Amino acid sequence: MRSPENKSYKDCSKSGIDAKLPSVDVWRNTYKKYEIVIEYPEFNTICPLAGLPDLGTLVIRYVPDKYCIEMKSLKLYLIAYRNLGIFQENAVNKVLEDIVKYVKPKTATVEAVFNARGGMSSKITAKYPR
Repeated sequence: MRSPENKSYKDCSKSGIDAKLPSVDVWRNTYKKYEIVIEYPEFNTICPLAGLPDLGTLVIRYVPDKYCIEMKSLKLYLIAYRNLGIFQENAVNKVLEDIVKYVKPKTATVEAVFNARGGMSSKITAKYPR
């Protein structure tokens, strides 16, 4: 087993975090005290170490404050991950950070269930506030 100190892991650990991705547009929220759940069953990234695709379902759950996510821009944003070398854990946390940056929700959760690769699957959840 390789240790986290292995140069290849060290080089890849922050891969994709600072990637320039399309912005997410928002629109003015009219109602209060409700939750929005968006499922994207075609979320995929590239493992920066192995170069293999990571495929899964991404679920964004948030309680809007002043703004809601405009869906077409969100789709274009998520599609941009297809060619991005980023670890699964970092992808989930980056999506959450960007949702918070653009939408400024009261609360938000981003969860991804990645399909099995090599006999193992993973489920990653990031929440705001942290």
